Amino acid sequence: MPLQFALALFVLVDLGAALMVGLEKPKNAVRAEWTRLVPMILVGTALGVTLLVNLPRRAGMLLLGIFVLAYALYTLLRHAHARIVRPGWAWVAGLAGGITSTVFGAGGPPYAIYLSQRGLTKEQFRATLAFATMTSISLRLVAFTLTGLLIDREVWLKALAAVPACLAGIWVSRRIFRRLSRDALMRAVALLLLASGTSLIFRAAL
Repeated sequence: MPLQFALALFVLVDLGAALMVGLEKPKNAVRAEWTRLVPMILVGTALGVTLLVNLPRRAGMLLLGIFVLAYALYTLLRHAHARIVRPGWAWVAGLAGGITSTVFGAGGPPYAIYLSQRGLTKEQFRATLAFATMTSISLRLVAFTLTGLLIDREVWLKALAAVPACLAGIWVSRRIFRRLSRDALMRAVALLLLASGTSLIFRAAL
């Protein structure tokens, strides 16, 4: 699929997923973490709209993929107790997530990396991550609407199949989540980041 078509489809699927997870138990979200991320998500989204038109996409995707892959390997291979990072890193995560969400449809990794290092419970991590992605995706939806990416009828027809399948996947994963310990969840996040980074590198090489 053309990248613009894929990004438009992703935003509809991602929004459905984020709403389902974020509104499930919103009280679990750590509001302080979310509000720290939001300002730079706004800035990152605005920058991302500009970069979507001007950035050498393959080079940017390759660099993002290498970073996410390296972090995932670091997380999987370390054995010492995780150090809790300073709240100020939320500004970096928000900016990076806003940009990568708009340009690559991959805003989740920066938020997941930051929140996984903040000492949250697995319930807090899941709910706060959902709120961050819900904010990022909503802004991406507005940006794509303004730039005309969502006027394609085919995007909405594909979404009719993709969104229900995504929600069914979340229904299954919710049951798996309840059985996981926090450490197991963090390892699962690292594996998903590993897959995400590998995918970005592969897509950049095509």
